[in-house]
Amino acid sequence: MKLVIIESPFSGDVDRNVEYARACVRNSLRRGEAPIASHLLYTQPGILRDDSPSERLWGIRAGLAWGAVADATIVYTDLGISSGMNEGIDHALKFGRLIERRSLIADRELP
Repeated sequence: MKLVIIESPFSGDVDRNVEYARACVRNSLRRGEAPIASHLLYTQPGILRDDSPSERLWGIRAGLAWGAVADATIVYTDLGISSGMNEGIDHALKFGRLIERRSLIADRELP
């Protein structure tokens, strides 16, 4: 399986964005990939608080560390590109990792 990092928005309308990110993970799994969506994992209750700048930074750094083993960064674009997503894209570019843009609308899988 191809190891991929999922980039999708988190902040803002968090409930909508979490639902969207879950659909992105499902889309990736359906394609036969092994995705990591650190923004979903690390923001679970009791792990990290996204409203704490230091804890948010821990999560971002931990998510970016996955780049050392990832084959690609998959950017889901239906809800736009957030500043956090841009950090992930920049990191992928810096390390020469494949970046693929996807749309759940195009795949008819939007929640």
